[in-house]
Amino acid sequence: MDYRRLGASGLKVPALSFGAGTFGGSGPLFGAWGNSDAQEARRLIDICLEAGVNLFDTADVYSNGASEEVLGEAIKGRRDAVLISTKTALPMGEGPGDYGSSRSRLIKSVDAALKRLGTDYIDLLQLHAFDAGTPIEEVLSTLDDLVRSGKLRYVGASNFSGWQVMKSLGLAEKHGYPRYAAHQVYYSLLGRDYEWELMPLGLDQGVGALVWSPLGWGRLTGKIRRGQPLPEKSRLHETADFGPPVGDEHLYRVMDELDAVAQETGKTVPQIAINWLLRRPTVSSVIIGARNEEQLRQNLGAVGWALTPEQVKKLDAASEVTAPYPYFPYRRQEGFARLNPPAV
Repeated sequence: MDYRRLGASGLKVPALSFGAGTFGGSGPLFGAWGNSDAQEARRLIDICLEAGVNLFDTADVYSNGASEEVLGEAIKGRRDAVLISTKTALPMGEGPGDYGSSRSRLIKSVDAALKRLGTDYIDLLQLHAFDAGTPIEEVLSTLDDLVRSGKLRYVGASNFSGWQVMKSLGLAEKHGYPRYAAHQVYYSLLGRDYEWELMPLGLDQGVGALVWSPLGWGRLTGKIRRGQPLPEKSRLHETADFGPPVGDEHLYRVMDELDAVAQETGKTVPQIAINWLLRRPTVSSVIIGARNEEQLRQNLGAVGWALTPEQVKKLDAASEVTAPYPYFPYRRQEGFARLNPPAV
């Protein structure tokens, strides 16, 4: 397993990390991914550690805390061998203090997560969404207190816009608060929006990307192709509307090229899609998920080999879409491109 620095921090993380969203299995959205109990989770973690994957990502909102509980139970006795990443900010209840990143909510959420995980520190805490109702200084000063107390080692963000990340980094630098080392983002061959603003920001500011849903919300598993209906048992029937939208023709165009590369390499469609991501600038780790051992071993096969430059070029072309304003002139017009060459 390749280990990379998390952004500009000193933390080394594996190129592949494991998403524990499949642990627990309760709730309309975040519980629909899987229902692994502690015994099943322990076996999946065994396989991960054997392969060198030691970073496990979860969130308080996954299965209403059950994901953290199952993960905590599954790593008992080997806490020092793993890195735990969790997230908070999304609603955990209907009350006014049950969501957001206020000082009160963050302290309460971190203490609750520590209890569920059965540990006294979290390696990486990420804010699951930007809280427009709380001053950024309040958020950062609270994170600073939690780091100084030893409850957190590193902090990051997730699903922020470019200006939200940059303003947070600027205020952190101004006041001497911890900077966001990571930004957990959606990025895949079906959704390359990350490249337009967040990737250049990450390169400039030393913020590492932790990629969620590298298979495009389950669309790049190899089960969907032209003229081939979605399998009846696919969870996409229940969750598609929650994920990033993808036009059918764009999906089929990307799948056509993935199938061609699969023929050349002997690798599976998911392995190729993940391997493509591992070559991209700023990507510190790609979060893979699995509901069972077979899926996990298949996804772990995304490392240990490399796509050729020609194969990457073909996948780039098949997955490219027109960037929105003000980014498209920098991609399409020579004068603009000279001033701001693309990050990839």
